[in-house]
Amino acid sequence: MIKKYTCQNGLRIVLEEIPTVRSVAIGIWVNSGSRHENQKNNGISHFLEHMFFKGTQTRTSLEIAEAFDSIGGQVNAFTSKEYTCFYAKILDNHAEYALHILADMFFHSTFAEEELEKEKQVVYEEIKMYEDTPDDLIHDLLDRSAYPHHALGYPILGTVETLEAFTGETLKAYMHQMYTPDRVVISVAGNVKETFITQIERLFGSYEREKALIESEKPLFHHNRIQRKKDIEQTHLCFAYEGLPIGHKDIYDLIVMNNIFGGSFSSRLFQEVREQKGLAYSIFSYHSAYQDSGMVTIYGGTGANQMNALFDTIQSTIQDLKNHGVTEKELRNSKEQLKGNVMLSLESTNSRMSRNGKNELLLRRHRSLDEMIVEIDQVTIESANTLAERIFSEPYAFAIINPNES
Repeated sequence: MIKKYTCQNGLRIVLEEIPTVRSVAIGIWVNSGSRHENQKNNGISHFLEHMFFKGTQTRTSLEIAEAFDSIGGQVNAFTSKEYTCFYAKILDNHAEYALHILADMFFHSTFAEEELEKEKQVVYEEIKMYEDTPDDLIHDLLDRSAYPHHALGYPILGTVETLEAFTGETLKAYMHQMYTPDRVVISVAGNVKETFITQIERLFGSYEREKALIESEKPLFHHNRIQRKKDIEQTHLCFAYEGLPIGHKDIYDLIVMNNIFGGSFSSRLFQEVREQKGLAYSIFSYHSAYQDSGMVTIYGGTGANQMNALFDTIQSTIQDLKNHGVTEKELRNSKEQLKGNVMLSLESTNSRMSRNGKNELLLRRHRSLDEMIVEIDQVTIESANTLAERIFSEPYAFAIINPNES
């Protein structure tokens, strides 16, 4: 059972007690990601995430790493389009110790100039690594194609030019604006008592920052084409169709439909492109749900001489889905696979912490396992087909990375 508590300062806590395990996962979720940035500070959410690990007023970066290693724990963080998460997974008897370290990083990071300059070099290398990984880079190009005039089209890592301008004061000012208590959720899952909420409140429940008025403009989906020439072996291409926002009433219809179309090994895309025609090693589709928009993405990579064949096969698979719809067998198998995935994910304290944290941060509500199963079971052939027709009948955005100019 999930326990929810709101501190006096507006910070929210969600705790799920799982007495059958020996681990605890703790996550600090902040409603701050690349969509909250502008052209001048693009990448600051991600860079700030890095700097939380570079030393506090009482611990060096090495001492932070050693603190978690010494208890056999794991600590990490990630930044997305709409949120940043700092998390740790530890044995249950070390939960309070880990919470204190996370709080120290959150409140007392120094953003020392020397560490800041070193970490810039690290992120420069991360950007270079991304540039050298075309099957990752293509998705950034697709975002730019679909959202050219909105921050959802910005790369999460930022650019070399924006990173160069960041200072300790820049980071502190951004954190003061975005890391307000009303935009923070602490999510805990594992073998921990409800009284752990008191420990969290003692550390996080009293800090005050003026609530910022963050304007969140709904993005307009565009149907642009972006091409990048790169000296690589394969051609990488991505399509994007406008999807659904998180929490939309039809979201489970889309999840089931996408699983049939390109989300699994038995999906139509995988079977047609890879198994039947041998055109690609990697071929799949997925849906990204944001607070006020969404995007269905199709990705494939193949040799340049097979690019047209791959393009045509993807389009013909879409057309076949629109013309003939899903079958009873596909619908049944997709539902069972998704229900299995949901239930298996609940065996991990990290997965539960992540699910609860994200749901509280973006939706402020939580569905039980039974409620999710009911939602999946309520998807019908008619609802899945109606959604497929609606989504795939609209124009798409497109991005391609090609070893030649064609």
